[in-house]
Amino acid sequence: MQYQAAVAWGYMAAAMEGLNRVERLASESAVVVFSVSTCCMCHAVKRLFCGMGVSPAVVELDHEPHGDDMARALARLLGCHGPSAVVPVVFIGGKLVGAMDRVMAAHINGSLVPLLKQAGALWL
Repeated sequence: MQYQAAVAWGYMAAAMEGLNRVERLASESAVVVFSVSTCCMCHAVKRLFCGMGVSPAVVELDHEPHGDDMARALARLLGCHGPSAVVPVVFIGGKLVGAMDRVMAAHINGSLVPLLKQAGALWL
């Protein structure tokens, strides 16, 4: 019983640490993309921002020592359950925009540019 409690505590501590890292990194730049270096959708969202003249801060989870903990935290923030990948995840102005579907929807409906301007990532 004590072993199970210790394992559960360790998991919760890692989860909180992952969430704290995500929140800290998301607040450090106007646009932050949580990515995996081999993900084609991650590449597409990074290219979208670069094509708009925005230089996002990119956190490659597969290159981060605590990337798995951050990936689990991002999945929880998005309301996803299970081990499936949830990248890319985008924060603008420290606020969660969401995954690729939300970013593309905002781009198509015209709400992405005002978000980027408000965050100071785009001036035109």
